[in-house]
Amino acid sequence: MNKLKDMQRHDPAPRGRAFKAALRNRVARFSQDENGNITYLALAGTVVMMVFGGIGIDMMYAELKRTTMQNTLDRAVLAATDLDNPLAPQATVTSYFDAMGIDGSLVNVQHETDLQGRVVSASGAHTMPAKFLELAVVAANAGAVMQDNEELQTQAGLNQAVKVPQKLSGNTTMTITADATAAERRNKVEVSLILDISGSMADNGKMQDLQVAANQFVDTVLANDDDLVSVSLVPYSEHVNPGPDIAPHFDVDWRHGYSHCLEFPDNEFGNVTLNTNITYEQMQHYQWNYSGQNDLTDTICPQYSYERIRPFSQDANALKSQINQLQPRAGTSIFLGMKWGAGLLDPSSQWLVNELADDGIVDETVRGRPSPYSDTETVKTIVLMTDGQHDRSMRIQDWAYDSDSEVQLWANYNFWYYIINWGYYSYRNYFYTQKYHAELGDSLLDDICDAAKDQNIVVWTIGFDVQDHGANVMQQCATSPAHFFRVNSETIDDAFSSIARTITQLRLTQ
Repeated sequence: MNKLKDMQRHDPAPRGRAFKAALRNRVARFSQDENGNITYLALAGTVVMMVFGGIGIDMMYAELKRTTMQNTLDRAVLAATDLDNPLAPQATVTSYFDAMGIDGSLVNVQHETDLQGRVVSASGAHTMPAKFLELAVVAANAGAVMQDNEELQTQAGLNQAVKVPQKLSGNTTMTITADATAAERRNKVEVSLILDISGSMADNGKMQDLQVAANQFVDTVLANDDDLVSVSLVPYSEHVNPGPDIAPHFDVDWRHGYSHCLEFPDNEFGNVTLNTNITYEQMQHYQWNYSGQNDLTDTICPQYSYERIRPFSQDANALKSQINQLQPRAGTSIFLGMKWGAGLLDPSSQWLVNELADDGIVDETVRGRPSPYSDTETVKTIVLMTDGQHDRSMRIQDWAYDSDSEVQLWANYNFWYYIINWGYYSYRNYFYTQKYHAELGDSLLDDICDAAKDQNIVVWTIGFDVQDHGANVMQQCATSPAHFFRVNSETIDDAFSSIARTITQLRLTQ
């Protein structure tokens, strides 16, 4: 009996039951006590803030991904439009995505390629998980479940079943997209290459240096052989000879057939147009400078076929062949070379080019040039080179050049040879007059350069072994100081090459 009592005294079951009952009471009181506890509203608010903060992280990560994809697309389509890129546009864009580790996100690539350029469009899309956004959905659904099961929750202890929301989840994702388009077009380019062939170009092999540099220039700007670039070659010395192919298209008071230089009124240098509303005076055909013999090779108007203007040529070999034949002779009238070079870029000369195309003088591919100034797909540029500066230029007095016999006389005799050997030296001042002097030449050049720049024609100038005055005049003519090159025999190649490369780059727009 005593053993039974002792066993009852040491039986832990009643104590365990008492402990559980006390714990249930404590839990029940805790569930009812609101002092110091977090309310459901506060708890829900905390969860909501955490979730929406996380959604912000999701959005930031998505934007980072989108930015990466957009930047990759931008770079890829630019590379794909490069006309010098040997890869197909699709392969180029794909390689960029693979390199960035976002392969599989490229949706499509479309491109159009023609003679003048290429346009490439591409788009991408990437689907990514949105963990915090998914949690927000779960939390919202869980709240609904808790609300529905609120009547099942009691204030009982741990042995009372509590309806816990089931685990809610979904495959919540975000899709980001990007697209890009790029185009590379080859602009049409119209170039006037105006080269000094005056007598001083015979010094120190300057003509040979010019020929090498000018040939490289032609090769560079016409390298693509795509009919979009044309070069008008304008050789000049004391005058410019447009030749029998161009001059007859103007209204001219013809006096002879030895050469075809036209005299411009001074006011015509204030504009770029080759005026068709005036009658031009033909330049007298004679040689001014005295060599002690009856030399007629340096006439003021250049008389040989290779000294004539070659308009709107796309034939690099023909241009280089003519350049290689150039010979130094006579004086320097830079403003006349510039007038013709600028005039051949002015849209008002389109009629002339079309008529030359009709005559078979220029290719059909240049019909319709010069393009309007408003044509944003055409680059107009002048490259003007000289090795000197303006000087005097004389003309025979009208009274001594007013009959066919007198025109014939001066075509047969060097002016000073005739004056001296026929006994007219004492009366020499009666035979000639000065038409241009250095200051007037500078002024007329300044006028025509300003007129060209006003039309946004890009003017490059090259001073080859020039004195300071000549350098200043040429720099003033250029579009900017950066468009002027003062060179010698060692650097003239670099100048022409630099200009040619820049013109080639101007051909491309993206």
